[in-house]
Amino acid sequence: MLLGMETSENVIKKDSVEEALKNFILKKKHPCIMAQTVFKMEDYDIKEYKNLGSPSAAKDILKDLEHYLENYDFSTNSFATFIAAFPEENIDDELTFEKQLWQQLNEIHKQDKIEWDPTVSSDPQNSEFSFSILGKAFYIVGLHPNSSRMARRAPFPSVVFNLHFQFEQLREMNTYKRVRDRIRRRDKKLQGSINPMLADFGHANEALQYSGRKVDKNWECPFKPSNN
Repeated sequence: MLLGMETSENVIKKDSVEEALKNFILKKKHPCIMAQTVFKMEDYDIKEYKNLGSPSAAKDILKDLEHYLENYDFSTNSFATFIAAFPEENIDDELTFEKQLWQQLNEIHKQDKIEWDPTVSSDPQNSEFSFSILGKAFYIVGLHPNSSRMARRAPFPSVVFNLHFQFEQLREMNTYKRVRDRIRRRDKKLQGSINPMLADFGHANEALQYSGRKVDKNWECPFKPSNN
């Protein structure tokens, strides 16, 4: 989901975390029209954490995601997203971010007591893999200032949790392909190319897409589900 903006300390201090993310999405021509809609409608929940990859952050994220899911309206076609922001985290390169992102997801999984969403695979090598938290499938989007993809170049490290339910909604509304193609056109216009790691659910390994880093065919997902 979620383009580059100024990333100086002065910018972060001047604007709140919420405003910084809003500017990132709404004022910088971000290619994801769904992200733009969510921010225009203010259908998001942003929480701040410290120490990306830590057990303490995992504990707090799980608690906040539980609240998010309790308040999510699954009966409508509206969309809402949850964003875990780490405004004090300094990450210098894509590989470090990828490592910390998966470390965080592993910690969340360790503390999650609810079984994996049965609609998706828990095997990160499976084309139908999606990350399950509290029994719900999520598509994870990693963002950080040093991403090679402009659409991932947020002002500070953040992890976006998008319910897979939302993609199924788009399919039921027969708008998924139209939305997908429009996003890809906008991304190509922004950066000159489409993100090479993107693919539709069920057609490629979703885990490849989470960090935003371009990886080769020998890449191994650092996530090991406890039920495997």
